[in-house]
Amino acid sequence: MGRREDKREDLKARLLEAARDRIERDGVANLRARDVTQDAGCALGGLYSAYTDLNDLIIHVNSTTLKALEQSLALAGVKDRSPTDRLRNLGQGYLKFAMANRNLWKALFEHALPADTPSPQWHLDEHLFLLSIIAEPLRELQPEMSDEDRAVRARTLFGAVHGIISITLEARFVGLPPERLERELDEIIIMIAAGAAVMRRD
Repeated sequence: MGRREDKREDLKARLLEAARDRIERDGVANLRARDVTQDAGCALGGLYSAYTDLNDLIIHVNSTTLKALEQSLALAGVKDRSPTDRLRNLGQGYLKFAMANRNLWKALFEHALPADTPSPQWHLDEHLFLLSIIAEPLRELQPEMSDEDRAVRARTLFGAVHGIISITLEARFVGLPPERLERELDEIIIMIAAGAAVMRRD
């Protein structure tokens, strides 16, 4: 790698860290290019030599958040457990990550690209990989389900868990009492897994 490329990679890393810190502190809606470049110690034009634009930088921050989320789920520790317990582990791990990284977690869903700018495929694949982690224990609960239906069911289950967490952490009036969130989330996942087992027997 040449010296110029080394400098570019260093700049990218500094901008990524600065943007991540800003999002973590102030939220993605308050992220401004000038603030990020000032924190990173470069001119405003430096952002556009390292990333396409601010949206591209946010996508890369969200990518690091998804990788951190994957690490926090402790998948290896429960790989030999029942499919229900693996789903419970995913739910609790997701909740703990959301609570510990509130603004970074919210940025995954709050950041919207312009209508004429598609999300890059590599980033979509990162989201799909996490959904595949949910689909894996579902395969054991309902092995007769097609891969397409299982992928949809994984999205449904994720949407249910995410919704419960989101409305509670945002203090919506329909949210759960915070002290009941962990237990209720666990119970709903157990109920869904039990229902899947019953449907399999029927």
